[in-house]
Amino acid sequence: MLEEKRSFKPFGLDWKICLGFMVIIIFAAFVGALPTDFAGTFALMLSIGIVFDEIGERIPFWNSYIGGGIVLAFLGTAALVYFNILPEKYVGAINVIMDDIDFLTLFIVILITGSILALDRKLMIKSFVGYIPAILGGLAGAFLLGCLTGLLFGINPAEVALKYVLPIMGGGNGAGAVPLSQIYEQVTGLPKEGYYSFAIAVLTIANIFAIITAAILKKIGEVKTSLTGDGKTLIRNSAELAKEDEKVKTSMKDLGAALFTALGFYALGTLFGKYLLPTIGGVAIHSFAYMIIFVAIAAALGIIPAPVRAGAKKLQSFFTSNIILIIMVGVGVSTDLGELMAAITPANVVIALAIVIGAILGSAIVGYFVGFYPVDAAITAGLCMANRGGSGDLAVLGAADRMGLIAYAQLSSRLGGGIVLVIGSILFGFLM
Repeated sequence: MLEEKRSFKPFGLDWKICLGFMVIIIFAAFVGALPTDFAGTFALMLSIGIVFDEIGERIPFWNSYIGGGIVLAFLGTAALVYFNILPEKYVGAINVIMDDIDFLTLFIVILITGSILALDRKLMIKSFVGYIPAILGGLAGAFLLGCLTGLLFGINPAEVALKYVLPIMGGGNGAGAVPLSQIYEQVTGLPKEGYYSFAIAVLTIANIFAIITAAILKKIGEVKTSLTGDGKTLIRNSAELAKEDEKVKTSMKDLGAALFTALGFYALGTLFGKYLLPTIGGVAIHSFAYMIIFVAIAAALGIIPAPVRAGAKKLQSFFTSNIILIIMVGVGVSTDLGELMAAITPANVVIALAIVIGAILGSAIVGYFVGFYPVDAAITAGLCMANRGGSGDLAVLGAADRMGLIAYAQLSSRLGGGIVLVIGSILFGFLM
């Protein structure tokens, strides 16, 4: 008997129903009838995301080595904005959700809480202890390979370090390129605008390479399974170490408790990051970094009940499986393809790629020696340093199918980015 053909169900719906809803939503948007409130904007973002996701998952090579539907949702939406296909009022509405309301923060808060609380406590403690060395390994690799490659184009190592490596490895735009440009102005007396415009351009190029190489690393892990784990922990032989893999039943109340727990930890992190202890030794500590630390402490002490921990894991799974498309569309709207294309020169492209590869190699090698899987260490401690911060982390982890490692990715962007700011303040004064 012939095997029954698997039905086509985009976003879990019968394709005829899904197509009907998308046609209604997109038509309503293009005639201006779709409201720009939260519900209407979400409907449009999800419709755009589903279309690009379904296409991206079916394009040969792209679906295996470029990142599949998630990456096409990001780049495709950017193209819709660049070519003025998406109506301006909905571009503005999406920007309100992503920038003013900052829906991205809620997404990351849910993922951080779920990914940490889902970890076995012994594995969590062991992995966090070894993570800073893996970050430093990625930084060292990026500096070394980036500066060596710069010599091929006649660019001295000091210029490569200051103008290429620091902004690429600095934790994104708001936490990296912006404060680096301010430090540059304070130390050198030169206008920060000149430094920032170049920094954000090379960072955008590196972000694309980080996403592509994340998909390649995923493929390497599938071929050579000994180099990677289950996508939830960095530690090698974690199955033998873990003891807490118990099945816990969860109710709707547990999901609600998990949501409030995540929001409570976020409030605690912002309290410390913005009021009680915003800096340590002169280094600014991001609220997400504090949040990760406090969630990890609570998980290590076992003070979060098992049903709530299981609820946090389910909540995280729902967001990563369904809401990620909304996030990628939102990130695409804020991505300027014109700015990216203007920065594409042979030197910028090759040096940015070399920095990304250096971050991969450095974090993978050091990660291996501290007991991590090299592929997962390279993705989190390496690529999540060389991207555009929070949105870049999600794109990289999405392309690599490693959303369970979001807490480590945020440590790279936040704590790692703080380390880069310290290095930058020293190098600007020493090399300029």
